[in-house]
Amino acid sequence: MSSGNEVVTAKPTSWRGQAVQLAAIVAVVFLAKGAIAEPFYVPSGSMEPTLLIGDALVASKFPYGYGAASLPIQITLPETGRVFGETPKRGDVVVFRWPGDRSQAWVKRVVGLPGDRIQMRQGQLFINDHPAALKPDGTGFAEDDRGGGEDAYRYIETLPNGVSHAIFKIRDNGRLDNTAEVTVPPGNLFVLGDNRDNSADSRVPVRDGGVGLLPIDNLIGRADAVVGSWDMGIRSQPVWTWLSGFRLARFFTSVQ
Repeated sequence: MSSGNEVVTAKPTSWRGQAVQLAAIVAVVFLAKGAIAEPFYVPSGSMEPTLLIGDALVASKFPYGYGAASLPIQITLPETGRVFGETPKRGDVVVFRWPGDRSQAWVKRVVGLPGDRIQMRQGQLFINDHPAALKPDGTGFAEDDRGGGEDAYRYIETLPNGVSHAIFKIRDNGRLDNTAEVTVPPGNLFVLGDNRDNSADSRVPVRDGGVGLLPIDNLIGRADAVVGSWDMGIRSQPVWTWLSGFRLARFFTSVQ
């Protein structure tokens, strides 16, 4: 006699069906990572105090459109421009493929757009002959990637379009504090690190380990948020103290 309860058994799935399901899942994850956002880790102090060594950030890909650099894995493709391409705004913090080795992802701040004239004069940024205002904001500590660091002067820099952000200046007469005026050509950007005396950016040519003028096609996305952070300096301490290295105050904070 039937109890009235029907037992349903799952139909065995062939290995081909399982392979198709797995491929579909991988494709969805790959597309989401390639089209929406991608996580990155900050290994150097060139963007201090905005980004710290050990920060984990998320770069949104849709603000600037999509190109070969947007792919989560780097493969060589013919340059076909960007789809839904948009030019960054001055002050945006961007993640990009380093022109010297596209397998490396770097992060800097955009200060110069195509057609802009950019120059550093005694450590102050000038855009089209207009100075970026600098307001003293106390002092900070500029950490290096070896676990050391040094004291730095902190300033609030305001770009001519009104965007404000913090920067570090370690010395008054750094080697990159005075530069020749550069006109940013079409299809390129001028980028700087917020740690002005410790950043190989557009002031330094690619052949010398810098960025040079950054092709817009190298953009991956806009750095929008820090989702986690861990003080790398604590690695020299006993393992049981490592949990104290999490900078909880930086978790899920926006990048300014």
